[in-house]
Amino acid sequence: MVGIQEPQAGHSLRGQPGNGCTPRWPSASWGAWQLALLVGLGLLGGGVAIAQQAPPIREAFPMPPEYRDIQLRAQQAQRALLLSMVDSMPEQFYRTAAADGQRDFAQQIHHAVNANQYIVSHYILGWDSLPVRPDTTRIFNSRVALREFVNASYDFSIRVLQEEATADRQQLIWYFGQKMPKWMVWDELNQHTIWTAGQIVANFRSHGMPPPSFLYF
Repeated sequence: MVGIQEPQAGHSLRGQPGNGCTPRWPSASWGAWQLALLVGLGLLGGGVAIAQQAPPIREAFPMPPEYRDIQLRAQQAQRALLLSMVDSMPEQFYRTAAADGQRDFAQQIHHAVNANQYIVSHYILGWDSLPVRPDTTRIFNSRVALREFVNASYDFSIRVLQEEATADRQQLIWYFGQKMPKWMVWDELNQHTIWTAGQIVANFRSHGMPPPSFLYF
């Protein structure tokens, strides 16, 4: 069963378990799955390229409070899209890839969903651990388990977005080599999820299947 690890009693969600929000490099205690996630997200191995690109520092210009509602809608749309893919793909095709070198279907869903909880927990909250620790043996082979993981990850991230203080949203942080206000991280996350979901269309086409319908047609 996939579940969210709650913060320690007596402390807000925002304060656990990390301090601050600058990227923390993995220590010797980190497991292989955490290192693989960082590599997959591009956090490791790209330091030289990032330094050469020298992206401009973005100012923490304010956003209207109503923009949070737009970002919540984007999070809900991400969840709905990924769940529709989980429901539409037959389980016997969960472990097949559309092409050599590509993740299989279940791994693609896992990548999008795990990135969602990692970016929120690490960059928004400053945590050094993930709130949801799924059993990949189950979620890679079971529709029920994969759905549980999707829902647990987005239950967590949506809750964080709803509770995030306005002042915290304005805080400038380093995010994959770019300096930006925290509220902008939610938009970057949305782009990553949709980009990953777009690749999953190939998994359906490789089996002669159409992908799930778009959200409103």
